Amino acid sequence: MWAVDLQVMLVVGFLVMLQVQHSLQLRSSHPMHGVVDKINENAGPYIGLVMTFPTEELALIDSTFFVPSSEIPWVDLAGRRFNIGTIKGVDVIYVMTGEQTVNAGITVQILLDTFDIIGIVHYRIAGSSNDSLYIGDVSVPNYVAYTGSWTWQEFRSAEESMTELKFGDFNIPEKGENLLAMIDFTLQQLYSVGKPMEEVFWLPIDPKLFNIASELQDVKLQQCVNESYCLPETPKVVYGLRGSTADIYLDNAAYREFLFKAFNVSTVDEESAAIVMTSLSNGVPCIVFRGVSDYAGGEGLLSSASLTYLAAVNALSVAVEFIGLFGEEAAIHDH
Repeated sequence: MWAVDLQVMLVVGFLVMLQVQHSLQLRSSHPMHGVVDKINENAGPYIGLVMTFPTEELALIDSTFFVPSSEIPWVDLAGRRFNIGTIKGVDVIYVMTGEQTVNAGITVQILLDTFDIIGIVHYRIAGSSNDSLYIGDVSVPNYVAYTGSWTWQEFRSAEESMTELKFGDFNIPEKGENLLAMIDFTLQQLYSVGKPMEEVFWLPIDPKLFNIASELQDVKLQQCVNESYCLPETPKVVYGLRGSTADIYLDNAAYREFLFKAFNVSTVDEESAAIVMTSLSNGVPCIVFRGVSDYAGGEGLLSSASLTYLAAVNALSVAVEFIGLFGEEAAIHDH
């Protein structure tokens, strides 16, 4: 009996060794294998700075905060360009993911698999679903959720939760029945290192990074688009709100109001939950900074390219100051 068990263990161990060797051979055969090794050996560990849209990368380039590496300034992997350098003396690799959750999740996973990353900093624009959050403000959420996953109920099916969206409630001129019936928002499956799969709705922002970010309330944000036009409200950094992610560009007042009332979310976007979930799965801390560029269909200023750029600049400003503080905290911890 013991001999059989030993034989089984030896066979399993041999198969695992073959799989590991095969994996290493695949990794070694990649044309960028040597370049990536040099990047990880020359500097780091790095902060992964993640944005999704060209306007946000333009804000970073215009700011001149990012100083490219003189040795290997960038490397292209899976169609994405990973830029290597520093911000405020802190080693950083920044990458533009592309829009929506699939692009965001894939890119962050490549970043974490390839480079020595100690934290993910995500900045981008967002729509406001909270009437107290204005264009130019920067939200630092402590929770985000993916609100684009639904169970579509049958017509006249029984209500199951308080957060179901009943289409009949939005009939005009008055509420009534609707053949589209209603949708129920579903939980997400979170896989993470050393833990069983969990079904979750809210994804938490790393508390240590959130505490560091809470020191940035006095960061000066841009209020004026140009010399002749300034926002009516002085932009501010707001902490502890909740964010909603879906593969939907929201420009609808009724759904905006529903999200705020049902889930108390203050910003809507297309990537944050995917970036946070990927970070959680890999055990890497993550923080999100979202600059408000529009009201997601609500009343107020109409979105424009200039307001989008201002929102990106403000989100970047907070992210850059955070990176500086994070670097200081890491230096103190090392000592």
